[in-house]
Amino acid sequence: MHTLAELIELACLMEATARKPGNVHPGASFSDLCYNDFVKGAAAIAPVLAKAEQQSIGQTVLEAIIATREQTATNLNLGIVLLLAPLAAVPLSVSIEDGIADVLKRTTQDDAALVYEAIRLAHPGGLGKVDDQDVAEAPTQTLVEVMKLAADRDLVAKQYATDFKLVWSLACALAIRLQKRERFWREAWDGPSPNSPPMPQWETMLILTFLEVLASSPDSLIVRKVGMDVAQEARVRARDVVRANRAIHAENWQQLEKLDAWLRADGHRRNPGTSADLMAAALFVMLRRGDYEPPTRAELLAHADAIRASEKT
Repeated sequence: MHTLAELIELACLMEATARKPGNVHPGASFSDLCYNDFVKGAAAIAPVLAKAEQQSIGQTVLEAIIATREQTATNLNLGIVLLLAPLAAVPLSVSIEDGIADVLKRTTQDDAALVYEAIRLAHPGGLGKVDDQDVAEAPTQTLVEVMKLAADRDLVAKQYATDFKLVWSLACALAIRLQKRERFWREAWDGPSPNSPPMPQWETMLILTFLEVLASSPDSLIVRKVGMDVAQEARVRARDVVRANRAIHAENWQQLEKLDAWLRADGHRRNPGTSADLMAAALFVMLRRGDYEPPTRAELLAHADAIRASEKT
């Protein structure tokens, strides 16, 4: 039996370890961010988020971002924290599907103020300015109310406005895929290159679901950084990969690599970070439901080491 903190950390580590196109993972870094930053960030936020039921959502979010900033000066998990804080606040005696609405209804204007403080501390890229309830000013509405104002332009905010319906559906999709093991999904395959470690089933399923998320909606982080036109192009490119293959195996990895190269161009400003954040939240929901027994922390870090070693050969 895993503790809540362990489930949170494992969900974050699984998301960060999978070789998702355009994202940081063990085999790919940004100039200011690497896989080890995510490992440290996951360890920092897990115990904070695990006590979310005992305090306000705003306080949990702010404490988690403070804990992250003690590990790195780069924003690496604001979206994850915003998604996991209310999910982790649902009592363990209640399913997330049944309990998330009550958690969100209890949010206050003070929660909004604390979340605004956390956002300013994290200093996410491409934030911009809005006319109503801008994060640079003191909010005058509850956290859910201000999130609803942003729901049409931000997928994380949209979860607060819709009782996390997308996260729930992604968690169910992941669980079904891992449990059914349909014919074109293998337990593991040899990986994208001769030197690559075998790719376990959970990683292939996570990458495939991530691609479907990116293909279904413009990624909010890409929109903020480089605009809607580029975000729409990313969506179309991801959709083409999904339609062509419906699986992640050696014979189609080259298509995935082309998408990965395009997303990493322009100084990584096309990084689909919001789609990755949604995957971390979906993984947490799936693990909390007990739908899948995750790899251990040691197994995940060993897999990451093997990926990094293969990149050097």
